[in-house]
Amino acid sequence: MEIKLEGICKSFGANRVLTGVDLHVKSGEIHALMGENGAGKSTLMNILTGIHKADSGKIFIDGKEVIFKNNRDAELHGIAFIHQELNVWPNLSILENLFMMRTPKNKWGFIDYQKMTQLAEEKCKEIGITLPLKKLAGECSVGQQQMTEITKSLMLDAKVVIMDEPTAALTEREANRLFAVMKKLKARGVSVIYISHRMEEVFTNCDRITVMRDGRAIATSLTKDTDMETVVKNMVGRVLSEYYPERTNTPGEEFFKVENFSEPGVFQNISFSLRRGEILGVAGLMGAGRTEIMRAIFGIDHCKTGKIIYEGKEISIKKPLDAIKQGFGFITENRKSEGLILDFSIVQNIALPNGERLSKHYCINKKSEFTFCQKMSEKLGVKAEDIRLPAGTLSGGNQQKVVIAKWVGMNPKLLILDEPTRGIDIGAKRDIYDLMNTLTAQGVSIIMVSSELSEVLGMSDRIMVIHEGKLAGILEHKEATQEKIMTLATGGM
Repeated sequence: MEIKLEGICKSFGANRVLTGVDLHVKSGEIHALMGENGAGKSTLMNILTGIHKADSGKIFIDGKEVIFKNNRDAELHGIAFIHQELNVWPNLSILENLFMMRTPKNKWGFIDYQKMTQLAEEKCKEIGITLPLKKLAGECSVGQQQMTEITKSLMLDAKVVIMDEPTAALTEREANRLFAVMKKLKARGVSVIYISHRMEEVFTNCDRITVMRDGRAIATSLTKDTDMETVVKNMVGRVLSEYYPERTNTPGEEFFKVENFSEPGVFQNISFSLRRGEILGVAGLMGAGRTEIMRAIFGIDHCKTGKIIYEGKEISIKKPLDAIKQGFGFITENRKSEGLILDFSIVQNIALPNGERLSKHYCINKKSEFTFCQKMSEKLGVKAEDIRLPAGTLSGGNQQKVVIAKWVGMNPKLLILDEPTRGIDIGAKRDIYDLMNTLTAQGVSIIMVSSELSEVLGMSDRIMVIHEGKLAGILEHKEATQEKIMTLATGGM
């Protein structure tokens, strides 16, 4: 299926999002769509799939103009959209999620679970993955939920598959399986529109690249005819001299220790220390227990045994409020369900942990609140028409910036970052790395959990590796390599 979008324009109120965008996707190609958060990529795809209606412009499929009334109409035409944010029903099983709104029935009119299981297992085998079909989606890892979304879309037998940051929550092994599936789809003549901020993925797996900036299509080129520097320049309008800024800060004395943290079946005997102004990277395969350890430290999840020594004294953290009172902040892995209240305004979200400093006699000073939140929004580069709008109206990357602004605004002493740059464009990533350097220079200590080894190596003073709930080792920056980290993460010595 060949798709052409011509002169697509779209505004939301006074905010012009797309200005005359042209996009040509050939049959049987993997076409990368790149650009900073807020460039208009998702809006363009929402128009292509009938979620939004363009103010002007045309859509052609195999040379014929089409107008999609809604998302279902686009699916019936063979276009599937795998969104960046997870859209699973947590209280239903993985199997039920795969067949949402299209469950097969037996001759008596009841749901045919046997047939559902058979079809799901066949598709999983074809893709080369294993999913816990009977398990509730809400009890599965983010990676398993993401693979559920991908499998569900592929079961539609689509002619065009749009993937918006599909590998953001996947392990390297799961991502490689996805790329293998993409190549199978391509061989069958299926087109893939691949939205990603990960340069290596794009240059390894995509045939052509279209770059968007400020609601316009800046350039389209064959992947083999361009390079990363050119793509980055087209995306951000400038050349980024260094992807990871140099770590010039020297960490100070040890001030925070975790001793023998254990939760049966999750993690055991975790001990490590943290110095002032240090970035401690945390690496490991998905499911190794990295996130669970951080959640226990912050008081979100239970920990049966273990101590936290803070500034020479043992402290008790039973709930997140205890951690916040000690000056700890936590940017969670899943911003949509845990990091934000989507119906609240951007102002309200940023102000949440900063209530005491913005209030007098237990009443919030609205003027101070707005001024403070506007300052933090500008500092983090949040792109929003008005910070009084709901946080749910922002793009995924800008939502992440709001989460970071919320915790940075409370002037933390220790900041836990769980996948801080997931779904964030290359320019914004650099901004966050610069912010991390600035914070550590001011004495803030950071624990950074990341699935991107290049990020862990590029930003950490030391690297703690977790394997199957156990501490596999701690590496100094100067001795750390991808090979050493992966060896420890997979159980080697």
